[in-house]
Amino acid sequence: MCEGADKIGPPSTSKDDPRITNIGKFLRKYKLDELPQLFNVLKFDMALVGPRPTLPCVIETLTQKEKSIILSVRPGITDPASLWNCNEEERLAGSFDPHKKFMEEIYPEIKRLQIEYIKNRNFLKDIIILTKTMWRIVTKK
Repeated sequence: MCEGADKIGPPSTSKDDPRITNIGKFLRKYKLDELPQLFNVLKFDMALVGPRPTLPCVIETLTQKEKSIILSVRPGITDPASLWNCNEEERLAGSFDPHKKFMEEIYPEIKRLQIEYIKNRNFLKDIIILTKTMWRIVTKK
């Protein structure tokens, strides 16, 4: 993103957001912008599978019960919500207010999927999620 992007636009970005640089478009297209998060996994700040970290302004919209569930586990690089929402930038493209559209149309399902994952998580499901994530990245589907 361009310098100062957080000050000149909303927190959610669409595919056609003018703040995204050409190199940023390339990195996002091939999910290379996620690689630095592997260092966070090695530092045990993140897990491979777990609810994706989100902005404080989004966390503030959760009920206390939702916060206690979602924030009870280490955030992850991928989860079922990431698989469901792998084309968020395209969904938000052309939107007058991408963050509003995200909060009204996308985040409720992300939240539901995250809570469901946390309540029912196990090692086998994590392996399946990792496998599906890698398949999505490789096949671009």
